Amino acid sequence: MRPTVHDIAAAAGVSLATVDRVLNKRAGVRKVTRDRVEQAIERIGYVRDVAAANLAKSRIYPFVFILPSGDNSFMRGLEAEVHAAMARGPLERMVISIVKVPAFDAEALVAALDEVRATAPAGVAVVAVESPEVIAAVNRLRADRIPVVTLVSDLAGSARDHFAGVDNVAAGRTAASLLGRFLGGRPGPIAVLAGSMLVRDHRERLDGFRAVMDEDFPGHTLLPVIEGQDDPVLTEKLVSEALAASPGTVGIYSLGAGNRGLIAALKQRKDAPPVCVIAHELTRHTRAALNEGLIDAVLNQDAGHEVRSAVRVLKAKADGAAVIGAQERIYIDIFLKDNLPFDEG
Repeated sequence: MRPTVHDIAAAAGVSLATVDRVLNKRAGVRKVTRDRVEQAIERIGYVRDVAAANLAKSRIYPFVFILPSGDNSFMRGLEAEVHAAMARGPLERMVISIVKVPAFDAEALVAALDEVRATAPAGVAVVAVESPEVIAAVNRLRADRIPVVTLVSDLAGSARDHFAGVDNVAAGRTAASLLGRFLGGRPGPIAVLAGSMLVRDHRERLDGFRAVMDEDFPGHTLLPVIEGQDDPVLTEKLVSEALAASPGTVGIYSLGAGNRGLIAALKQRKDAPPVCVIAHELTRHTRAALNEGLIDAVLNQDAGHEVRSAVRVLKAKADGAAVIGAQERIYIDIFLKDNLPFDEG
């Protein structure tokens, strides 16, 4: 039979009121008594039902998601998943709010993190931009014991609690393997498109991509990275200029931003030699491009899983409960024209 608080009290030789104070980390218990209760908990194998305890206390979790603004299709899809979590909030005792900051703007992100910190939420999920200032802002949240989960793009060197996203180095390596095999020995340079190299997910994907190209497909030179700043018009212009300057380009790897501009540029290459294209994130734009033959493969991460994972981890951290690593692992999906999932939209 599962041990109860009565069993703890009997094993430690204390009152139920003392056990309650220790379990809920309240003051008024001497250290020697607290240690005796904690030892009894460990000895009898008591596992607290956190959900039931929170329900009894009518605890509400105020969470904040900090997302980049703009019209990046994947980020807007991520935002839609946060809104879905907000709709479930009353059932799961959550109040979720969204704060938007300009994409790739470290200064604006720091200001947002500090403003959120002043409200003392139960947890924060953030799409990170890597800079020393952002790391310091995240560490200030953690110093105040506010759990932090990074979404999509991680923040190395920070005290964040968890990263909800794919293994981006593995994603880049996978993209290189696909591109190299699709090219089938056809020589020529490879263009690389990024939103900004300020975000860690793009840098890690490029590191993985470059490593496999160098190891397994050394006949291809990587052209300088095109940074389109998530602006479709700018991206279309820069990609068109890069392809005109290097007409022998045989492949393009889009690290995860600016796909609409890329697709627009590809549509202008009417009679030009075909280019093999690997992109990230399945959106209505990349889905259409797959069907039209403009993109050869899309590597996708499940935005819904990432948001649900962030919520679960923030709840666990707020409660001092364990995080189940296997449940929170985010996998990479590979989509071709032939295996596209049913479009519910």
